[in-house]
Amino acid sequence: MVTRRRFLQGMAALSVLGSSVRTLPSFAAAGKKTALADAVSRHVDVFVGTGGHGHTYPGPSMPFGMMQLGPDTNNSQWDGSSGYHQGDGSIMGFSHTHLSGTGAADMLDVLVVPAMGPVLLQPGDRDYDGVNYTSRYDGVHAGNGPKPKGYRTGIKGYRSHYTGEQARPGYYRVQLTDSHVLAELTTTERAGIHRYTFQQPGEAHLLVDFAHGFHDDPKTPAKVTDAELKLVGNDTVVGSRVVHQWANGRHIYFAMKVSRPFKRGVLYANDTALADGNTQASGTNLKAALHYDTLNDAPLLVKVGISGVDIEGALRNLSTEIPAWDFDGVQAAAEAAWEKELSRIRVQSSDDAVMRTFYSSLYHTMLAPTLFSDVDGRYRGMDMKVHQLPKGQHNYSTYSLWDTYRAEHPLFTLYQSERVPDLVNGLVRMAQESPAGPPVWPLQGIETVCMIGYHSAVVIAEAQAKGFTGIDYAAAWPVFRKRAMEDDYFGLPEYRKRGYIPSDVEGEAVSKTLEYSYDDWVMSHYAEKLGHHEDAVALKTRSQNYRNVFDKATNFARPRGSDGQWLEPFDPRGMGHSKKWRDFTESNAWQATFLNQHDVYTFMKMFGSVDVFEKKLDELFTTDSELPSDAPPDIAGMVGQFAFGNEPAHHMPYLYAYSGAHHKTQARVRMLLETMYLPEPDGLPGNEDCGQMSAWYVMSALGLYAVDPVSTHYVFGSPLLDRAEVQLAGGKKLVVQTQGNGKGRPYIQSVSWNGKPWTKSWISHEELTAGGTLLFVMGDKPNTSFGKAPTDRPPSFGKSASEQV
Repeated sequence: MVTRRRFLQGMAALSVLGSSVRTLPSFAAAGKKTALADAVSRHVDVFVGTGGHGHTYPGPSMPFGMMQLGPDTNNSQWDGSSGYHQGDGSIMGFSHTHLSGTGAADMLDVLVVPAMGPVLLQPGDRDYDGVNYTSRYDGVHAGNGPKPKGYRTGIKGYRSHYTGEQARPGYYRVQLTDSHVLAELTTTERAGIHRYTFQQPGEAHLLVDFAHGFHDDPKTPAKVTDAELKLVGNDTVVGSRVVHQWANGRHIYFAMKVSRPFKRGVLYANDTALADGNTQASGTNLKAALHYDTLNDAPLLVKVGISGVDIEGALRNLSTEIPAWDFDGVQAAAEAAWEKELSRIRVQSSDDAVMRTFYSSLYHTMLAPTLFSDVDGRYRGMDMKVHQLPKGQHNYSTYSLWDTYRAEHPLFTLYQSERVPDLVNGLVRMAQESPAGPPVWPLQGIETVCMIGYHSAVVIAEAQAKGFTGIDYAAAWPVFRKRAMEDDYFGLPEYRKRGYIPSDVEGEAVSKTLEYSYDDWVMSHYAEKLGHHEDAVALKTRSQNYRNVFDKATNFARPRGSDGQWLEPFDPRGMGHSKKWRDFTESNAWQATFLNQHDVYTFMKMFGSVDVFEKKLDELFTTDSELPSDAPPDIAGMVGQFAFGNEPAHHMPYLYAYSGAHHKTQARVRMLLETMYLPEPDGLPGNEDCGQMSAWYVMSALGLYAVDPVSTHYVFGSPLLDRAEVQLAGGKKLVVQTQGNGKGRPYIQSVSWNGKPWTKSWISHEELTAGGTLLFVMGDKPNTSFGKAPTDRPPSFGKSASEQV
């Protein structure tokens, strides 16, 4: 039984950082105020994005950590992509790997279920059927029955204020009502520790469900092969398996230790108990139950280490990172790590919701990429072989590159500059090791080939253009050049041959043409920096292939056939010219038309004039938001036909800067900052996508956005904060300050940089990272002259605006 003293101690600990609470009766006032009470991490609400279509998870992890320990409420269906959805109302157990905000799903490795009574081997219905091992938490469940007081309806189910969950960066706790267990979780980089307080006398057990994982069909199990479980003595379980889900064929290994010896361990294969004395099992559907007579006198601690290499690696990670049974010490270290990383950007705002949204967003930018190398430097490469890193280097995984090249990686170059070489060298190694070529969406040693283009080139070339050292840029070049010039890859032969991809030959051909054009632009920079001038010229020329899918008669990017003709029928809201062909990737012609990031002034001229371009951009935001029934759910966060909930749209509000109407950028960006983000479970406009949705908020709240990351320029938006201080490399600082800011005052009246007037609507990375103060004077009426002159507009295609307008 949990004592009142222990409960008060737990609640006092939660008061330290101002937990995100879904909410137990609070005795937090009894806790002593500590030095961390004013920490910036108290503003983080880890439940942001766990409702709606955000697809985030609330469990603890370290910044960029391999271990993502947390509750699983759901292991199938799209809104269960992270394993957790706030509307589900019941918990299966606690697994050790989760994806943050993705639209595709995997992970949920090594489910641990604390329970009392007989062993139940199936999770049952997540709406809770009262029979199998899924448990409600704090008496709450989703579904159609009577709702406890405190419920309010949301887009995807019910959000309760009384669910018994409490969490903050590095710590999670929940009251499992039906299991009579108080569960607490915290982590190191490669290991996690659970603390379970069993609240009734009687037989108790831990179930390790090693068949658990994400699966597309709720009626079919996760796809697992080559699984092994082994009991070692009376306090250790180890195992390995190969998972065939989104990342088809990824390897995962674990080692689990318990603080109190179990009385009896039982292994199950295909839900049949093996005979007593069996300590090892192999197959596809394996589970283990660790039995105890009673556990209500003191908490049971469980430590789990994971590895992508082998069981020995998991054991080494565990023993190195959590050598003692010190839950509170691990928790304190995790919280300190988060405070250190979050404090790299210290902001001020009189609006508490802005503070919570900003730091919740900054937190989410550090949940991916994820560490994927052991403490001894070994990692499993994209060739499935085990490699050894040089001392001091780290390997990473979970790169959602189609999304994150746009804002997250540019943000890292500012406030995570010392981590950039490791992140980029990881992509270089993947390019060399992978039989699939340049990384596209790599996850734990497997190329998922998810999304279009090959935007790892952007991240590498951006770091190169910004002068990051310690990266072997030349090592990856042959692989990327082969992709651009030779590979038979998703329409590239047609693209090279015709200058566009015919939509009667290849699916999503319009979007692919446009994104390959940007990759060509990026590759031209990459080549030039390495001295491959001839390749650079050819790629730069080819980067204007976007023109070949633009119809001047309609002023839309649209599908074109292999005979060179525009395909009919054409509906700019539609997904394709016929039911057989989808012409765009998670978008339609309205959104695809404004994908251009790198050659904006040439693109404007194709509309006939800058004024016509600007009017068309206005229409993007003002045309009604109707979409056809076959539109994918990723097209979300609609403002007119502008789909902010999907990443290709993220730079589009900033395009007004190129037309000289920067005040429209200011108005659009401020509107999106204020209406599309809330510090609530359903507080994101779409999938979080490994930090990109949150990175847009962080960058835009600072007043900066990299429309074309490889250009190394940031376009101004409408800074939301009163003040921000960003730690830069070499001990330098960037201060962003506003005067006259607030609700209804989104417009820049003037800008100064280090005390001197600044008339341009953009600034370079080199200038910002030298350190200094960027001061924005804001007002309630637009200053239409700011950024209007061609000399003040952002450069594009390697030339100043005044050379092109």
